[in-house]
Amino acid sequence: MRTLAGFIIIIMFVFVSGACSSSKPKPFCDTVCLTDTLKFSNTNYHLKPYVYISVKKCNADTLIWSYDGMGVNRKMDLDDLLGTDIRLNKNFIRCIINDTSYAWLMFNDCSNGRGYLLKLPFDKKKSIGRKSSAINSLDPKFSIDDGLAAYTDRGNIFIEEIKTGKTAMMTFGQQLAIDYEAIHKTIDSVNITPSKIWVKVKIDNEWKTLEKNITLQ
Repeated sequence: MRTLAGFIIIIMFVFVSGACSSSKPKPFCDTVCLTDTLKFSNTNYHLKPYVYISVKKCNADTLIWSYDGMGVNRKMDLDDLLGTDIRLNKNFIRCIINDTSYAWLMFNDCSNGRGYLLKLPFDKKKSIGRKSSAINSLDPKFSIDDGLAAYTDRGNIFIEEIKTGKTAMMTFGQQLAIDYEAIHKTIDSVNITPSKIWVKVKIDNEWKTLEKNITLQ
């Protein structure tokens, strides 16, 4: 009897353990150990602007950006800038540098998929633009034109044209309880172009599709 009881306990333990492990959220991307500085640059522009992300103990550490002749590197600790510790994968980071006005850095946290957007001015007198609610095309369910940046504030979707700074938006019609670390529970998918915003979103526990023709201005 003791042997049978022990066997039953083992089976129950395996079943419960399996149930717990299967309910654990799947990481958005592999949190591989970063070993080398991540480097992005525009060598086609004569001042060769660049953005570097240095690495410490396998994780992204310091953000560095500058250009030839600027005379100084702008630096910020990435955790301090974002207010949290994040895990990055070099395959889920996008950097756009057109000239020496701004560099745009887009990435998703591998641990939960949360999207981030940084608008980095090379001019030291200008403030850094930061969004921790970005809608990035790095997420396979989000389709955004390469020339656009997008984010939400739980009540609207905002877009900005990277080259010109022109903007547009679409409202959900109400504030939604969006968890940015589990965004697909509320925003399933989007398709954003310079002329239209389309989104599948859960409103009042019902999935709805909203769309709006837009003009960037």
